[in-house]
This record gives sequence, C-alpha cells and structure tokens, in this order.
Amino acid sequence: MAGGATTPELVAAVSNAGGLGSLAAPLLSPVAIIEQAEHIRRLTDKPFAINLFVQPRPQIDYAALESAKHLLQPIWFELMWDSLPTPTRWCEDFEAQLDALIIARPAVASFTFDILHGCQIQRLHDAGILVVGTATNLAEALAWQTMGADAVCLQGIEAGGHRGTFLGAQQDSTLGALDLLRICVPSIRIPLILAGGIMDGKDIAAALAAGAHMVQMGTAFLTTKESAIHAAYKQRLLEATIDSTRQTRAFSGRLARGLDNHFMQVMEAVAEQVPAYPIQNALTGSIRAHAAKQNNTELMSMWAGQGVHKARDLSVTELMATLVAEWQAITPS
Repeated sequence: MAGGATTPELVAAVSNAGGLGSLAAPLLSPVAIIEQAEHIRRLTDKPFAINLFVQPRPQIDYAALESAKHLLQPIWFELMWDSLPTPTRWCEDFEAQLDALIIARPAVASFTFDILHGCQIQRLHDAGILVVGTATNLAEALAWQTMGADAVCLQGIEAGGHRGTFLGAQQDSTLGALDLLRICVPSIRIPLILAGGIMDGKDIAAALAAGAHMVQMGTAFLTTKESAIHAAYKQRLLEATIDSTRQTRAFSGRLARGLDNHFMQVMEAVAEQVPAYPIQNALTGSIRAHAAKQNNTELMSMWAGQGVHKARDLSVTELMATLVAEWQAITPS
C-alpha cells in the first residue's frame, strides 16, 4: 500500500482495533520513516509494522533510457508534452531506509521484492524486531525460512499491487492464495500469513481453516476514511466489478495488479519491453502526478486486488469490527 495509501492514522486505527497496522514505507525517505513511526506511537501504544521494498540502487543506461521514454511517447503525446522529464531520483536508498527502520523499532518489519541477508535479519532481531518475508512460490517461502525469518507472507495471484517474486520469473508465480498455502503448509514451519483477495470475514475464515496462521489485507483498507489515496481513485475502487483488475508491467516495470484503465491499454503492446523497477516507475512518475492533479484516473496507477468489488466505504474502526463480526459468525466458538 505504498504511495500514500497508509497514513499513521490508518496504521494506528488498525492496531487499536486489535489488528497489526502496517506502514507502507518503500517510497518514504529515512527521515520520514522515523517521523511517521513517531506519529503512529502518539496515536497508539499497540504494536505495528513497517514494510519496505528490498531494492538495490539501479544502474542507469541513458541510451536505454531514451528508448524507454520513446515507449511512453503515445501517453505524453496525448498530454501534449514536448518530452518526458528525466527523473532526478530513481528510488530511496534501501540501506538507509533499513537503518531508519531499526531506529524506529516497530514490532514487526516486512519485506518484499527480494530477500534479506542473514546479517540484516540479525540486526533486526538484535533490535527486537520480528521479520516477515514475502513469497509467491514455495521456493521463496523456504528461502525465507532458511534465512531465519519469523514468518512468511504468502502472496496469491489475486493480490493487489506489486508481485513480490524474487526466485523465478514473475509471470510464472501464478498460484492463487489458497493453492499456494496448501503447497507451503507441509514444508514451512514458521507462521504463514495469507494475502490475496481477502476482503471479508468469510475470506478470513477460509484462509485460517486452510492452515494460515494470520491473514494480511490491503485492498479492503484502501477505501477506508483514513486511507490517503486520491479521492477519484477511491471512487473507482468503490465502483469496481469482479473483473475490473489485471496485471501490468507498464506503470512500474514490475508486475502489479490494479484497475484496468487507458494507460494499461495503450501500453499493453510494449509492457514487456519497459525497463525493470524502479526505472520505469520513476519514468512514469511525472505522468501519474499530472493525472492526479487533473483527477484523471485513466492515467493513474490504481493498485487493487481481485476482491475489490467487495470494497466498503467505512472507517478503519468500523471495518475491523465488521470483519471480526463476520468471521465470528462463521467460525464455531
């Protein structure tokens, strides 16, 4: 839920209601990570998590960069721009973010896009922070277990936003959440957290009955009052149908699931040619920022999971109470 979807108010409200609120920090500077963690602590005395993308600094090939800009030409021509701006920054420095996270000392730190080194996990453990990795296939879950993670989040193909695949091709990790869980249960000894398409109490009950220890939910919280996504994006989520989402590389250079729109459709033919994350993500930043100013959802990246048609317009406190009530109505006491 990077990009402003999670606010300190959202994180604290989830934790205050008995869940584990998680701050999406991949796009935050190290200083902002520390400041937002302090803000969360002013709102709750309960545990919370911080999530980061594990990402090295990209090596920029400026000749290839011009080719990448050319692939985006149909979009910036529509905007009547003379050219596409070259970003001045490609992504945050992960090592600096990790240092900031350790200073912030959340109860839990979760990671996606790649796996941590053993020494990094040890640093987190030494700071009293539990480590959760992301896996989209069994090999990744085993890797996190071997490396010493405290739990692993299994990301089904239904999940919104970016795929966490780091072993094998992203397009090959296509298992649904429950199928991925069934494959992992016999081999994984650490707690399994299930993510992907989980939107209500019935989904929670099904995940727990299938062997998950916990569930992780993102899309369900995008439409809460505390979510800071663009108002037009939020309205599109509330109007979404069961077939509104699909995966694309076009926005960021990494497979991600979101609401289908004009940008995805125009870029579909060249989506496999765009540079890898974070270069493409930075290149499209000016387009997405312009779209937000113009309330133009056809050029925004509107990440959402396949269960988005079940999204609800509630506060976090109301949603949490509803989820618990729905789950308890299904689960035998």
